[in-house]
Amino acid sequence: MPANHSDVLIIGAGVIGLACAHYLAMTGRHVRVIDRETVGAGASHGNCGLVFTSDLPPLCQPGVLRREFFRLLQRTSPLYIKPELNCGRLLWFLRFAGKCNPAHLERAIRGRAQILKYSRMLFLDLMAEHRLGCDWETRGVLLVHSDERALARYARINALLEPYGLEAGFLDSRALVKREPALRNDLCGGWYHPVDAHLRPDRLMSAWKRLLCERGVLFQEHCTLKGLVGSAVRIEAARTSRGRFTADHYILATGAWSPAIASRLKLRLPIEPAKGYSITMQRPRLCPAIPCYFAERGVVATPWSSGYRLGGTLEFSGLNTTVEAARIVQLESAARLYLREPLGSPVQEKWVGIRPMCSDDLPIIDFAPGHRNLLIATGHGMMGVSMATGTGKLAADLLTGHPTDIDPAPFRLTRF
Repeated sequence: MPANHSDVLIIGAGVIGLACAHYLAMTGRHVRVIDRETVGAGASHGNCGLVFTSDLPPLCQPGVLRREFFRLLQRTSPLYIKPELNCGRLLWFLRFAGKCNPAHLERAIRGRAQILKYSRMLFLDLMAEHRLGCDWETRGVLLVHSDERALARYARINALLEPYGLEAGFLDSRALVKREPALRNDLCGGWYHPVDAHLRPDRLMSAWKRLLCERGVLFQEHCTLKGLVGSAVRIEAARTSRGRFTADHYILATGAWSPAIASRLKLRLPIEPAKGYSITMQRPRLCPAIPCYFAERGVVATPWSSGYRLGGTLEFSGLNTTVEAARIVQLESAARLYLREPLGSPVQEKWVGIRPMCSDDLPIIDFAPGHRNLLIATGHGMMGVSMATGTGKLAADLLTGHPTDIDPAPFRLTRF
């Protein structure tokens, strides 16, 4: 085999790209992964690390636009939209609004349930077999509420999870603090999802890369894609800043940058970039033992044995990685409302990553129309880690022609 050729070339070395590489390598395929930065340097680095299996409802839910509008006025929303004329973003929000209906809610929950439950099973297998050093724990997730109406509203959401065996247990104020003593005692209650897990994503990426290198996967870092070369029916080569690479099959797993690359192939992906922020610090003396999602503020506090992270926000301001001080303050302020000791010291990192938000809040895992050897795996929004293993296994099965363990229909491009 020529040095620049592989069975599969994966474009993008985030958590989705590595998951695809893992399951393809297990089939004996020769895999090369390229990235314009380093492995795991993008949105896979500083997220909250939840494997949030129980998070079945999509963002596009009935009534969500009205609720977020009022929260924006009250300055309690994690959402921020840069005030500018952006036709692409406007079209995305119109598509999103069109999905805020009961019929899509039901379809999206079914689709998300199968890939999230599948991913959880694969994560358990991965950690049991390889013991990747990434602070993996299966302690569940607490949804914490400071507002009685929001607490009651989640009961309706929780009922939708029951058919899938992913419902939460209700905790009143006293039971909540008993479950997690790091929380303030003036909160009104919460919901405990025992099925969920968490890990430290930067350590996952480092450990997974080492494992894949041992299995013969090749990595080309600081390798910028210049273009994909091919005929009307297939991709023949990838032109990069480090030369030309060829493969029998290609996977596009570049997250929020996928639409720009796909557009060169005359393919429109309904994905909009959205920034998320995090602060990583040493554990406070009174640190949560269970990851806590502060429901009214959209902020997560994730504890690890090696540290502690606050993360959240949903900022629509394009493909920029500027750390806005106001968003960092927003995370800190939210934590103070819920935790007795909200911050640790010293702060180790203030970070921003860009998520690929699909207008229907379902990922895209499908072959590109007109290019039978190019598979697209993107659009995971805020669920990239949670859906990574399921996406990687599904993509590997589709590419190799093996029967799939889950139905790929909810993730096909033909739904748009």
